[in-house]
Amino acid sequence: MSLIRVDNVSFGYTSSRRIVDDVSLDIAQGDTVGLVGESGSGKTTLLRLLLGLARPDSGTISFDGQSLDPGNRKFMRGFRRQAQVVYQDPYSSLDPRQTIFSIIAEPLRSLKVEGDHRQMVAAALQSVGLDPDAGTRYPHQFSGGQRQRIAIARAIVPGPRLLLADEAVSALDLTTRIHVVELLRELSADMSLLFVSHDLGVVAALCRRIVILEKGRIVEQGETRQVLARPQHPYTQRLLASVPRLSFKDHTS
Repeated sequence: MSLIRVDNVSFGYTSSRRIVDDVSLDIAQGDTVGLVGESGSGKTTLLRLLLGLARPDSGTISFDGQSLDPGNRKFMRGFRRQAQVVYQDPYSSLDPRQTIFSIIAEPLRSLKVEGDHRQMVAAALQSVGLDPDAGTRYPHQFSGGQRQRIAIARAIVPGPRLLLADEAVSALDLTTRIHVVELLRELSADMSLLFVSHDLGVVAALCRRIVILEKGRIVEQGETRQVLARPQHPYTQRLLASVPRLSFKDHTS
């Protein structure tokens, strides 16, 4: 069953082309999908559309069978709890003046989630491999990898069904990146994941399906193992040729 569905969506223009051009994709419940493309391919713009931060010029986006309408405040309040995002730079996404508890609890407050927020934050910290006592500390007291775990805890604390990760490990060193990828793989057992990246090795390790975006258009998509083993489009072939070796074990092996 589709959780989020994109049908023939187009948005915006550069001097010569659409930023997102007639894109269609489908993310099922429990699926892990990698969205891959070089800088300027339209990945981040498409992510903004999926989050309801911009409205398509044409085409439709639906979440759980309902139209994703940025102008429908009631729907968007519910959607914000169901779909959360993790960004590339964990430090810039965390307010240095707030404690870790306040940072992670903020979505619970803004979304008016009922229950014991202290217990929810403690559970989220444990889910990402951090001690609940970390809630009393501040972002500068943690390493880059730990800060990204905190950002992930903030995203999962409301209990979303869809997690969108925008280059969420590209700012980390290789060893830390591997650990965070393993964490995301564990978390994806309980939610759908769209992982936006230019790193084919990470996508191979994490995602069951892959979508290749070039200049705003999807040029290839399918099972990750099949696409990477037998790429059909010249752009996918060029992306693979530019990677000396995949740094991560194949997700499907």
